[in-house]
Amino acid sequence: MISSVLTVTQLNFFIKSMFDAEPRLKRVTVIGEISNFVQHYKSGHLYFSLKDENAAIKAVMFRTDAVKLRFRPENGMRVVLTGRVSVFERDGQYQLYAESLIPAGEGALAIAFAQLREKLAKEGLFDDTRKKPIPRFPHKIGVVTAKSGAAVRDILQILNRRWPMAQVVLSPVLVQGAGAAASIAAALKQLNFAGQCDVLIVGRGGGSMEDLWAFNEEIVVRAVADSVIPVISAVGHETDFTLCDFAADLRAPTPSAAAELAVPNQTEMAETVFSLRGQLRRAADGYLSSRQYALSLVSPQANRRRILNTIDNQMQYCDSLQTRLQTAVSHRRDAAQNAFGEAVSRLEALSPLKVLSRGYALCEKEGAAVDSIQKLQQGDRVSLRFWDGSADCEVIQTEEKSHEKANL
Repeated sequence: MISSVLTVTQLNFFIKSMFDAEPRLKRVTVIGEISNFVQHYKSGHLYFSLKDENAAIKAVMFRTDAVKLRFRPENGMRVVLTGRVSVFERDGQYQLYAESLIPAGEGALAIAFAQLREKLAKEGLFDDTRKKPIPRFPHKIGVVTAKSGAAVRDILQILNRRWPMAQVVLSPVLVQGAGAAASIAAALKQLNFAGQCDVLIVGRGGGSMEDLWAFNEEIVVRAVADSVIPVISAVGHETDFTLCDFAADLRAPTPSAAAELAVPNQTEMAETVFSLRGQLRRAADGYLSSRQYALSLVSPQANRRRILNTIDNQMQYCDSLQTRLQTAVSHRRDAAQNAFGEAVSRLEALSPLKVLSRGYALCEKEGAAVDSIQKLQQGDRVSLRFWDGSADCEVIQTEEKSHEKANL
């Protein structure tokens, strides 16, 4: 006689309890090849099998862990899975519950780089036909990089030395860590919306692949490709390549090189003008000499003298024009340098750090600036930012002024 009869549900529950009670199954690391990969679009969960030459096991990675992956799992990819073993009661199926996936033998960032590069290349974002020419004599240059550091210093110094008559618009952004990609993309879109720059330089100094990863994010690559203004990419060192480089109209090996590619050299331009002026003078002298000789063969002595006088006057007039041209070029250069100096002074005067250095402080609550007493309550934690540092404070008491007092 059968002592007890179990339902299927009871049996599966009992087996699952045995699996869950085994400490060795609570955290396992397994290497294998992905097969039967399916991504559930509504839930975001990943379903696949992990197999080797002789066996296979089903696996699932829930959305909360899947969103942390830097690469896209694919069939045939060898991975190292870390997670637990348990039973899916409904089907009586034991399986792996993955908490992390790491590519076996190749980094996740390298795979993510290759996958996104292939995707965007198929869309045509890197085609040479999309590349726009860099203007030879830009009047205004936009620079998208960190507000401090060697990269921005080098760019500004080289632009000022090579082509000081150009105006520089600095758009400071985060270049590393959380929010960096969104910051860079937003700056590029804003400069395009303003439409005042002739060329844009976007980049940062060197670093590891992780440090430069913001310039591999899809949002940044698309912002560079969609830019109406020509973009020069200058990310890292000469050996560093990012997807931003492929989408840009011109890739510079370093930020310093980007500044050199963006503008001509005023010294070289002056030498070129001087050389062309000499060639013009010699050509004019040769032409006049040939004409003088031709006239001497066909004209009477009196007419010859009159014609020679006319030629002398024209030569003097050419000398006068040359002097005026040289003076005008010098004045234009001096005026451009003065305008650039005034613009830099105005920019420094408008700097928030300039205001803070006069004794003012910036009050921030939860990362946002506080512009009204109504946004503060007793017990709030705030941060006071000064020109040389910051202090965390607690609001003890608030006092709101009347509108009449506030308007005084």
